[in-house]
Amino acid sequence: MRRTHGARQGTRTIASRSKKERGRLFIRRVMHPYEVGDKVSIVIDGGQQKGMPHRRFQGRTGTVSGKQGRAYVISVKDGNMAKTIVSRPEHLRPSE
Repeated sequence: MRRTHGARQGTRTIASRSKKERGRLFIRRVMHPYEVGDKVSIVIDGGQQKGMPHRRFQGRTGTVSGKQGRAYVISVKDGNMAKTIVSRPEHLRPSE
């Protein structure tokens, strides 16, 4: 059997939701306003496919550097490199 190489490859546990969270939309998380310079944690919500960052950035913390439509542009350090991620607010949580 051929191995898949899609964007969501290997996300069975990372992008899945617990039984009590299935089917629920956390409106407070979607409507939370972020300003440039805010620290955010990337926590992938498997119930929302649009604007989902790559699974490699699950659990990472970055800073909001701008807005792009409904999504936010986040700067994250990946090893020694600084990378920019475009993600919708469903997949972000405020960090301190």
